Amino acid sequence: MPELPEVETVARGLHKRVAGDVIESVWIGQRKQPLKSSADEIAAMLEGAKIARARRVGKHIAIDLERNGDSHGQWIVHLGMTGSMLVTTPDAPIEKHTHLIAKMKSGKEVRFVDPRMFGKLAVTHEPFEAPGKEPLDVGFESFVSLFRKRKTPIKSALLNQSLLSGVGNIYADEALARAAIRPRRRAASLTRDDLQRLYTALQKVLNEAIELGGSSVSDYVDADGERGFFQIRHLVYGREGEPCRKCKTPIKRIVIAGRSSHYCPKCQK
Repeated sequence: MPELPEVETVARGLHKRVAGDVIESVWIGQRKQPLKSSADEIAAMLEGAKIARARRVGKHIAIDLERNGDSHGQWIVHLGMTGSMLVTTPDAPIEKHTHLIAKMKSGKEVRFVDPRMFGKLAVTHEPFEAPGKEPLDVGFESFVSLFRKRKTPIKSALLNQSLLSGVGNIYADEALARAAIRPRRRAASLTRDDLQRLYTALQKVLNEAIELGGSSVSDYVDADGERGFFQIRHLVYGREGEPCRKCKTPIKRIVIAGRSSHYCPKCQK
């Protein structure tokens, strides 16, 4: 499932290519699974609206809409496991699992494609907010307070979207590897120094991943249909049995709360 860097990459690509453009018409497919709002609600909100801004909110893309110079609500997109938001020309072949096509005044098209249909499309007039702290903006003291007295494994705490919105399996594993912390460590057992290393590592890994367009380990592509490249820098994620890049010890995989976790048994304590 696309995580913070992938969603950020898509949101930035959308903003760069269609901010200021006007949605002239919307085609919505017959499959209801991707629709959190009804097709009629989505079409009524989008048609005739100007895209003021596309941005990431947690793991969602929030597209701010305007009409006649006033705020007109938001178009909310969750990419799910295999969803993508593509900006194309009208003559580009329409992929089989395309569920929405927004035709823009400029002649471009914005297409939502999702083979497995775990993604969701919605519209709202209410401000859309993520439940937890923004990982790229949270201050260190606030970060420390999130994990104080929590008895769950630190990996589970990092994935708790009510604490930090946007961090998923890949970047939790990678941040813990860079901070030399085992994923099963109880969050409450981490010292202030441990949390400082984790805070720094998480900020660094997320920003590096954004710079490289995210990690393409499955179906993820950006708004141009291009794959990301951060997977070539993974220290542990998806590298079970391969040698640690630092000490050559084989990377181990364990399951924590139903999620795969990868770590180096020698470097991470």
